[in-house]
Amino acid sequence: MTDRSYLAWPFFDDGHRALADELEAWAADKLSALLAHDEGDLDSVYACVGNLVRELGRAGLLRVCVPGAYGGGERAGIDVRSLALARETLGRASGLADFALAMQGLGSAPVSLFGNEAQKAALLPGVARGELIAAFALSEPDAGSDVAAMSTTARRDGDGWVLDGVKTWISNGGLADRYVVFARSEEGARGSKGISAFLVDADTPGLDASERIPVIAPHPLATLRFTNCRVGADRLIGQEGKGFAIAMGTLDLFRTSVGAAALGFARRALDEATGRALNRRMFGQALADFQLTQAKLGEMATAIDASALLVYRSAWTRDVQGTRVTREASMAKMYATEAAQQVIDAAVQLHGGLGVVTGSTVERLYREIRALRIYEGATEVLQLIVGGKHLEAARAAGG
Repeated sequence: MTDRSYLAWPFFDDGHRALADELEAWAADKLSALLAHDEGDLDSVYACVGNLVRELGRAGLLRVCVPGAYGGGERAGIDVRSLALARETLGRASGLADFALAMQGLGSAPVSLFGNEAQKAALLPGVARGELIAAFALSEPDAGSDVAAMSTTARRDGDGWVLDGVKTWISNGGLADRYVVFARSEEGARGSKGISAFLVDADTPGLDASERIPVIAPHPLATLRFTNCRVGADRLIGQEGKGFAIAMGTLDLFRTSVGAAALGFARRALDEATGRALNRRMFGQALADFQLTQAKLGEMATAIDASALLVYRSAWTRDVQGTRVTREASMAKMYATEAAQQVIDAAVQLHGGLGVVTGSTVERLYREIRALRIYEGATEVLQLIVGGKHLEAARAAGG
């Protein structure tokens, strides 16, 4: 039932279409068995995600998360269109499967984009094979959207660094083998200055990742505490003091893919709503025969196509033109997540009472979509970014 006509758009080549088919086939064949878990038991959720990562790696699907030379596809860098197609396809099938793939990419992207050869060789092939689980540790209790308010510190000590502080809302926290951790490395520095990025092994003394965070759509999420946590000088990613640029460069790439995951959720919601409308009979006719139903389905389908155009425009621009896509990625993530929330809400409404029954597909989607409007840039922050970029362009043009 899902509309796949968008694959004929000029954003894609035959390799992307083949990847979409491969993902569809894998999801249909493997996912049902892999998703057997108890949402009320975080141990079960953590085990499920670990299994998903391993199986995605065995199937070769995690190649979309790393550059070609380290187990990725044919392209030299990370192909954002492939990543977005993977997230959309898996998101349509399972939010947890999307999470498992996406966090492998997000957790390793700072090394893919800014790491040295030794760091890439040590991390990326294992990520692509599903043998090493990665995580991105940026947010803090008082520094989420406001990254520049970061208080975790990194001080030089001999030939290494010592990390102290707290990170929270860390996806794959307590499950990951390696964390990319951002910390303020220049004493007295303020705002975005003096932040550096470090690669930290999960078993490093002084790192405690045991504090799990339960949320409405359960997945591995934890608070990390660093207490005299020592790492070697070789664990510094990129240049000292350039951590803010590393974080923003990573989010530039991955915000587009968050929009793609939301797009997958929305497509599944439309499929479920369409099936319900065609099969539910009331007042002597199908629910689909009512004009109000047709109007709502038309609105949902239009929002989905608009989201897809923004998502894949951003991905194409990054891949083909090779430019920064802060504006395009922010638009894609902002619009697609908000639109998906509305589409899923409409699907719940069209299901009536069945829409709020625990365990139904639309009820699960309703819980899963909510976090996407917050993480990797809350909608309100992205509105400011897009507005700022618009004004910047107007001023440059003499407007």
